[in-house]
Amino acid sequence: MKRALLVALILAGALGAWAWVASLGSVDDLLVASPGETAEALKDDRALLLDNAWVTLYEVLLGLAVSIAAGLVFAVAMHLNRTLREAAYPLLVASQAIPIVVLAPIFVLAFDYGIGPKIAIVALICFFPITVNVLDGLRAVDSGHLKLMRSLGASRLRTLRSVELPAALPSFFSGLRVAASVSVIGAVFGEWAGADEGLGRLVLRGNDELQTPRVYAGILILTIMAVALFSLASLAERLACPWNRDERTV
Repeated sequence: MKRALLVALILAGALGAWAWVASLGSVDDLLVASPGETAEALKDDRALLLDNAWVTLYEVLLGLAVSIAAGLVFAVAMHLNRTLREAAYPLLVASQAIPIVVLAPIFVLAFDYGIGPKIAIVALICFFPITVNVLDGLRAVDSGHLKLMRSLGASRLRTLRSVELPAALPSFFSGLRVAASVSVIGAVFGEWAGADEGLGRLVLRGNDELQTPRVYAGILILTIMAVALFSLASLAERLACPWNRDERTV
C-alpha cells in the first residue's frame, strides 16, 4: 500500500507539473500539449494510434527475441572459451560507442524499408545488456559449487547446465529488464530512419504536421509500452527465480 501510494503521488505530481507548464502563457501550444489535449487525442485518434502501436510492439518483441537468443549463445561461448572472451569483449564494449542514430540509416539501406532494419536495430541495442549480464552471472558462480561438480565427475556441459546457467538467471533477468526498457527506443529510431507505419513514424509525422497532442499521445503510449515490458521482465524473474527474491528480502 505504501509503494502504491508513493507511485500515485509521484504520478499526480508529474501530471500536475505537466498541466501547469502547459497552462503558462509563455509556452507555445505547438510545443507542449496539455494532459487534457493529450487525452482527447488518445480518444479521437485511438484507431490510428493503436494500429501503429501494434506495429511497433511487434518490432520490439521480435528484436528482443533475437537479442535474447544471440546474447545467450554469445555469452556462453565467451564463458567457455577464454580466447574468444578476451578477443570479443573489447569489441563488444566498443560497439556501444557507435550512436544508434548513425547506424539506423545504414541498416535501412542494407535491409530495405521493411521490418528487417527495425528488428536489427532493436536486437543490436538489446544485445549488449543481455550478453554482458549473462557473462557476468556465469563468471560469478560460487567456486565451491564448481569444485563439488568436479569431485562428482560431472562433465563441463553438465556443470554448465546444472549449476552455472541456473546461477546466472538473476543476472540474465537484470539484463533483460534493461533491454526491455531501451528496446522501444531502438524501434523508434528504426522507424525514424525509414518506415511507413509505427508509432515512431506517427510521432515524427505528427511533429511535421504540428499535431502536438497526437505527438504527446504517441509518446505516452511508447512510455507505457516500455514500462509494461520492464514489468513483464520483472514478473518473469519472480516466477523463474523465486529464491533470488527471497534472498533480497532477508
